[in-house]
Amino acid sequence: MSRFDVVSLGEPLYELNRQPDGNWLTGFGGDTLNVAIATARLGSKAAYVTRLGDDFFADELRALMRQEAIDTSAVVTDAGAPTGVYFVTHGPSGHVFTYRRAGSAASRMTPADLDHGLIAAARFFHASGISQAISETAAETVAAAISMARKAGVGVSFDTNFRTRLWTAEKARPVIEAAAAQADILKT
Repeated sequence: MSRFDVVSLGEPLYELNRQPDGNWLTGFGGDTLNVAIATARLGSKAAYVTRLGDDFFADELRALMRQEAIDTSAVVTDAGAPTGVYFVTHGPSGHVFTYRRAGSAASRMTPADLDHGLIAAARFFHASGISQAISETAAETVAAAISMARKAGVGVSFDTNFRTRLWTAEKARPVIEAAAAQADILKT
């Protein structure tokens, strides 16, 4: 029997959303974190794999994960890099997103960060194109985690989630296609 229903890997983000009164409403984002939260809220067991900085934003994200009953044993603290942050402002064309994620702790993930036992203890492993796009080492980490999952008989869930702000179609295509080809569940 699996210890976790879903082990999700990616970059959680701290959100600051500008309100009409000029104040900032705090929140959280990150496609793979959203999957972990949804899994836990549905009564299933979730774990999350990432790197966070040693900062206020990381403390808030860890508190959220604890509150949502997500296992954080594979959340590594990287004191040499910040936690990713994004800002939401509102204009005539709608929401405008501004990211401060270059060089984030999560972008410094490497295959050495992976806990094979954690991934092997899941029913499904989940990652996304964003998890791959934030850096070359993050893309390598996703590929290594998918390989670990497949070898352990763990199902793979993959969300292509292609973002042109992060990488070009030419660079993304072979990386995303390789992951998608190994997915049992594919979201496009």
